[in-house]
Amino acid sequence: MPLFPPNHVERLAMAEEVHARPPESVAVPARASYVAVLVDIDDRVRERAHLETLCRRFAQPLPPPGATHHRGSFGALRVKWERHGEFSGYLIVAPGATAHPFAEPAAAQLPAEWMSVIPGRTIAAVHVEFVPGVALSSDAAALSEHFAGHGVTGASIAEGAASVFTDFRIHDDGFSRCLVLDHGLTRGQAGRTLQRLVEIEAYRMLALLALPIARRQAPRMLEIERALALLTDGMAQGQGDDEALLHELTLLAAEVESGLSASQFRFGACRAYHALVTQRIAELRESRLSGLQTIEEFMARRFNPAVATCATAESRMHGLSERIARASALLSTRVDIARERQNQALLASMDRRAKLQLRLQQTVEGLSVAAIVYYLAGLVGYVAKGIKAGGLRFEPDLVVSIAVPVLAVVAFLAVRRARRHAAERENVH
Repeated sequence: MPLFPPNHVERLAMAEEVHARPPESVAVPARASYVAVLVDIDDRVRERAHLETLCRRFAQPLPPPGATHHRGSFGALRVKWERHGEFSGYLIVAPGATAHPFAEPAAAQLPAEWMSVIPGRTIAAVHVEFVPGVALSSDAAALSEHFAGHGVTGASIAEGAASVFTDFRIHDDGFSRCLVLDHGLTRGQAGRTLQRLVEIEAYRMLALLALPIARRQAPRMLEIERALALLTDGMAQGQGDDEALLHELTLLAAEVESGLSASQFRFGACRAYHALVTQRIAELRESRLSGLQTIEEFMARRFNPAVATCATAESRMHGLSERIARASALLSTRVDIARERQNQALLASMDRRAKLQLRLQQTVEGLSVAAIVYYLAGLVGYVAKGIKAGGLRFEPDLVVSIAVPVLAVVAFLAVRRARRHAAERENVH
């Protein structure tokens, strides 16, 4: 009988997440190659099919359905595939070392026709070689020969268990290079070091995907800032039509919001990847080697300013959006006040017209009473003349003169009653 209530539907998956993607165990000497590719959602199925092709070729088990990582032995090679949020990574590890570092990289031992058509676009590629510390000189000039003569960055790591060297450049084969001199790494330490080094390279490149966006947006943001300054200055001096100014502000706001929506994900990813790069460098536990910059120092001088440029661009766009919103709110208030004044003037004009119509109506009502009395008096006169012609002796004119005041009072009362009833019906509605 279970000792606890039923599991949450995601409990087991969440528990396994911390054990996902464990680092490879690496026995020194060894060679490794890593390729990170940006993969569109539509290419995920093709990516899996491509990996299954390699597994079948070497009679290896296929990745289980829904897997986000898989590893296998392909001859002397070990290959690990990992799927991340927007990219996938392929790590190839080969045992042993060559007489000259990077002469025979691990990736070259996989079928070239399979490597070249991996679905996606390469964002990072790096060769990492582990060699015994006594096999190579750690002199900067000697090390630069393994990096095509470029300047080298390096440090002692893991409390002196190894030394790492790299130039952070892409070489002729399209890969960057890392050289690790082993001074006592365990297999686990070597595997974790390998994973940190390839992740530093991958996350560094992924973070910098935001830099071209920041550079493209900088000139347009400057134009928008100048246009906004002119508009707000015009508002302060009361120049131009308020509604026209509001229309221009709306266009600027739409352009800024469009830029924000198009770049928000990339800038957010830049912050996240930068944090991961910083964390992985800290996990190396670097110690300075004489005459060389550490990886942390190199990143602080070259990588961090680029990330700061992206952060500045994002902050600048948010600031522009807020400034435009405030200017639009202020101008909208001015337009609303102007409209209220126009409405008040219109209501006053309508009130004057209503009073004029009332006076005209009263005049018409007076004329209506006179017309009604005149018409009724004529009818009374016809009746009186007819009665006189019938033989009764009286004066029709006298009858009409007597009837006129009575008819006038009756007509006046009837018109006033009709007007009162109309007013009552209007108040009800």
